[in-house]
Amino acid sequence: MINLTGKVAVVTGASRGIGKTIAKKLHQAGADVVLVARNRELLEKNAADLGAAMVVSMDVSSADEVQAGFKEIIREKGNIDILVNNAGITRDNLLLRLKEEDIQQVLDVNLKSMFFTSKSVLKPMMKQRHGRIINITSVIGLMGNSGQSNYAASKAGIIGFTKSLAREIGSRNITVNAIAPGFIETEMTAELPETVQKEMAESIALGRFGSTEDVANAVLFLASDLAGYITGEVMNVTGGMYM
Repeated sequence: MINLTGKVAVVTGASRGIGKTIAKKLHQAGADVVLVARNRELLEKNAADLGAAMVVSMDVSSADEVQAGFKEIIREKGNIDILVNNAGITRDNLLLRLKEEDIQQVLDVNLKSMFFTSKSVLKPMMKQRHGRIINITSVIGLMGNSGQSNYAASKAGIIGFTKSLAREIGSRNITVNAIAPGFIETEMTAELPETVQKEMAESIALGRFGSTEDVANAVLFLASDLAGYITGEVMNVTGGMYM
């Protein structure tokens, strides 16, 4: 059983879906979890469900808000051992119909934010010569998808960012990895027509959508000492949809 007692874990995009489950999984393993998102009301509800968690409301695409928020976390907790970059949005449309703001917002939240958050934890992690940075990308960043050129570009960028940062800070015993979920049962996928869901499931080797728990289990592994010699990798959690 993985034990993260004594570790401080920060999870962005922790208000719902995959981020909420990741926070819960790390908390169950003993980590002192800090929940980060824009919606403070949802964060506080999730923190109450966990029984004990710090919440910090911030827009991760804002360098100033991230800097201030992470200073608050370090001041309160003393250090950060695990960072899970999970915050993300979609603004889907065919390229011909994509507005500039749809492109910029997706790149800012999904990709640019990782520069800000990761930079904010590097000094404390380097000082203690230990750390885990786990970036949530997507299978779409590996295979592309019609109508999601902005989203795919942001998620592919995360992979390049992950590999580069892993090389930069590996000598300080800090690992940087990415997880690429496939089709996961969330509020968004639940809204898809049943026929579309069935068609999507048929493209998956295991014949079903994954759960947020499946992604959280992968995060738990990469956050643990079991993954101490793994860095710069992309772990696919797709049920065999992408091989």
